[in-house]
Amino acid sequence: MPILLAVLAAAAPLFAMASESWGLAPCALCLWQRWPYWVAVVLAVLAALIPRARTPLLAGAILAILASGAIGVLHAGVEFGWWPSPLPSCRAANAGVAGASVEDLLRNMARTPDKPCDEPTFLIPGLPVSMAAMNVLYALALAAFGATFLRKGARP
Repeated sequence: MPILLAVLAAAAPLFAMASESWGLAPCALCLWQRWPYWVAVVLAVLAALIPRARTPLLAGAILAILASGAIGVLHAGVEFGWWPSPLPSCRAANAGVAGASVEDLLRNMARTPDKPCDEPTFLIPGLPVSMAAMNVLYALALAAFGATFLRKGARP
């Protein structure tokens, strides 16, 4: 089961990375949602390798998955306009310092445009569920799956 949890946790960021090849650009919050899954992968693999520490390692993996879901809730709230993003990279570009030359402004521009965090990305046309919201649902389902195994594994 720990290896299955690791594979399913890795599936989320790998799917998100694959969606980039379909032309979908991630925003800063999208990228932040991926990191807890990688932590969960490492913890789940360690749980498979260290049976004596399986329970706390799997619990840590589940918490990491829930952390990605929490970031997804934050991101979905930004998309719906419920609150602003806490990340400076999600905010609109600043025109720069007063009196800066055009050359200075051009030099300080990002090489590639960033996707705004408040612009939802819909994967399935006609389904009004953004990828951030899908991540929340996936994280909750995966955490529930892991918790169910953890509970069953703890019984004699």
